[in-house]
This record gives sequence, structure tokens and C-alpha cells, in this order.
Amino acid sequence: MSQPPPGTRPDIDRAALAARMTACVGAHNVLSDRESMRPYECDALTLYRDMPLLVVLPENDQQVQAVMRCCSELQVPVVARGAGTGLTAGSMPHPEGILLSLAKLDRIVRISPQSCSATVQPGVSNLAISAAASRYGLYYAPDPSSQIACSIGGNVASNSGGVHCLKYGLTVHNLLSMTVITAQGERLQLGSAGLDSPGLDMMAIMTGSEGLLGIVTEITVKLLPQPPAARVLLAGFDSIRAAGDAVGTIIAAGIIPAGLEMMDALAVQAAEDFCQAGYPRAAQAILLCEVDGTEQEVEQHTGRLHELLQRAGASSLHIAQSEEERALLWRGRKATFPAVGRLAPDYYCMDGTIPRSAVSTVLEQIAGLSKHYGLRVANVFHAGDGNLHPLILFDAGDSEQVRKAESFGARILELCVAAGGCITGEHGVGLEKLRQMPVQFSHEELLQLEDIKAAFDPALNLNPGKGVPILKRCQEYRALPGRHQHD
Repeated sequence: MSQPPPGTRPDIDRAALAARMTACVGAHNVLSDRESMRPYECDALTLYRDMPLLVVLPENDQQVQAVMRCCSELQVPVVARGAGTGLTAGSMPHPEGILLSLAKLDRIVRISPQSCSATVQPGVSNLAISAAASRYGLYYAPDPSSQIACSIGGNVASNSGGVHCLKYGLTVHNLLSMTVITAQGERLQLGSAGLDSPGLDMMAIMTGSEGLLGIVTEITVKLLPQPPAARVLLAGFDSIRAAGDAVGTIIAAGIIPAGLEMMDALAVQAAEDFCQAGYPRAAQAILLCEVDGTEQEVEQHTGRLHELLQRAGASSLHIAQSEEERALLWRGRKATFPAVGRLAPDYYCMDGTIPRSAVSTVLEQIAGLSKHYGLRVANVFHAGDGNLHPLILFDAGDSEQVRKAESFGARILELCVAAGGCITGEHGVGLEKLRQMPVQFSHEELLQLEDIKAAFDPALNLNPGKGVPILKRCQEYRALPGRHQHD
């Protein structure tokens, strides 16, 4: 594919670029001093940091268009950023480009109860959509643990899921349409209000593309009726294998829970210390299983699940007796990341996906790697769809522990691929997982991904060095700050 050789981007004068950006968005929406830009130097994965030339905060999609046209003309890299809750350095700035923050595009354009949809700008938080739709008895189903903070634009960029994605799907399954500004500043409308659109499914290509193909400025999502009833079962197990095997037992019985989550002993202890959710501290692993629907459906499925979990060897079983108790059980699960953060100076969150049948085996292999590297790991994940989130505990102030944590994480991703899974479930590839892309994809497949990237962004200005290892320019991402080889 046609692309400029490494190191040939034109030199950019910061002052001249700031003047051009000011003309596009106004002086109050351009940040240029280091202290003002420092909050944008990384996402939630703080291992990798860099500073952009400028931070630009457009207030509408016309300003986004103007910025993109200017950057295309000047060949300036553009890294789009939402709420900054990502965990793969996907929105880490490019040192020779601008950081395009979409935080000010935060308007809920409309809620349409008749069509069960909401049209929103990318800076709207995930939880705000459900809050706005609740007056109509509707909600937005994908619910990442960071939903109180993460933006819907970022959810689209990484194809986020959440604890209820087993039954209701990931972001890609809950979108109707989107407006995209291309690298050249053109406006595209993808999808439609109908259930299908003619031609190739370009919206699916854009979803999960991590800012590599375009800038999303408006999204229409599906809304669902709030279920009349929901109930959570909490099951404790004396071994991780027993809990993992129980997951397959539930699915094989023909029950698709709204949510099916698993936590190991370390995660359980951390969550209990943090918010007293009522988890059994003696358990080696727990399952949280939620069913929803009509009262009759919930009653029938709850009884069947209770029976299945008993047969699977659960050492303890508890059914939430109220909506308040149900919310508390989920609060413990969604608070596990900050809870585990209290156990060590830092943690490294991985995100791989495996077949449900491999859960027990892979978790046992992760335990073996934990001993090998001498680093503790807490496992908390979407068990129903095999999306693992091992949290590797380490001290970022110790360079040897940083090296071990990165190596440990890389080995986990490779375990996932070997088990028949993949290196990401919902966090994306970003900068963090570039070295595992050749583990997942063949040389020919990577070239195909390059060609898709080039079709949308021939000059490779959108989020360069992320997502897809451009094979002809791989020395560029190897030279980026924070890269560590793993043993």
C-alpha cells in the first residue's frame, strides 16, 4: 500500500499549528502549555505516556471537520480521545500531532421511545444514556464497569461490553447508525434507522477501530425495555476449576443469563474489604448469575439455576432477596478494579477472550505464571463469554517489576490465542498489544488490515502506531516510549 517512509512527516511549527487550530475551534478550545496538557498524556494504562503538540477540544462536528481538513493538509497526526478510561494506551498522544478531545460533544440529541433509540454525541457517558431513557421505561444494555465515566464514543472505538453482554451483546450489537468525519474532513453517514442497510456493513468496520479509520461525532443506539424482573444468584466454590466448569454447565442447559461473572479469591477479598457486597470470603471463586424477564421466567430460571449450581458443586448459594441486595452484589463486581488497586501500588489489567470450555485450564495456567513471575494476579471477568480480565499486581516504581508485569501480560494473551481465543475482548489493541498481533494474525491477514486502514486514511495520520502494526513501518511503534521486550 502507498505510504510515506518512516521519519518523513513535515516539521510542524507549534505556534503556527496553534494559530490554525485556533481558527478552527477558538482560542479557548486549544491547550498548548504542558501543565494544561498533562491530564491527556495517557489513558487509564499509565505505563505509557507522551505529550502532544496541542490538545484541541471542538464543540461540534463542524469544528471537527475543520480540524481534520487542516490536519490532513498539514499532514499532522490526530489522536482522538474520549473520557480517557481506556486500558491499552489507545488514546496516548502522538508527540508530533494533536490530541483531539471529544469531551465537549456531550449532548443527548434525542430519545425516541417509539423507535426505542437514542441519538447522542460521543462525549455522553454510557450511564447517562440509560438515565435519560429511564423516564420512558427504556435503557441502554452494554454496561462496562466504568460506565459511570466512560463515553459512548470510546465504547464505539473499542467495542465495549460489560457484565450484561452475554445476553444483550457488545456495543456493535446495539448500534443503529453513526456520523463519522474522515481523515480528510468529509462527513459519512453509516447505518440507518432501519434494521439493515444496503452495501457492506461499514458501521461494523468502524466499531472497534480505535480511532484508526475516522472520528465518530454522533451515534444512534438501540434502547431496550427495562425488564419487569431480575434476580441474581451468588454461588461460592471451593476451587477455580469447579466454578469454571459450572459456567459451561449453565450454558449447556440452554439458559442464557443476562450476566454471568466470575471472581477468584483475591478479587473477592478485595471487593469485600472495599464495599462489603456480601461475598463468601472463604470461597476460592464465586459466580454471579443474573436472570431477567417476566416474573414467571425469572422464577423458573432461578429455580433451574439453583439446581444446576448445586449439582456443579457450589459450596454456598444465595439468591438476592431485594432490588437493593441485587444492586449491592453488582456493585461489588463493578468496584473490583478500584478495590484491587488498594492491594498494590499498581495493577496491569489484561483483556483476552477464550472459549468457555477453556476457562478452568487457562486460569490454572495463569496461576502457574503468577508463581513464575512472582507477581500476584486477581481474576475477575465476564465468564459467560470467556472475556478474561486478569489484574497483575506490581510496583511501577520498580523497573524489574514493570518488565515482569508486561511479560506476564503478554504470556496471558498468548495463552488465550493458544486456547482458541483472541488477544482482546473489549479493551482493544491500542499500543499495549501490538506485539501480540502477529501471534493472532498471519502476515497476510495483517496486510489486509493495513489495506483497510489505508482505504480510510491513506496518509496514516489517524492514531498512528496503534491497533494495527503497519508492517512496513513497524520501527516507528518500536521506537515509541514505554516499549519493553518480554522474556
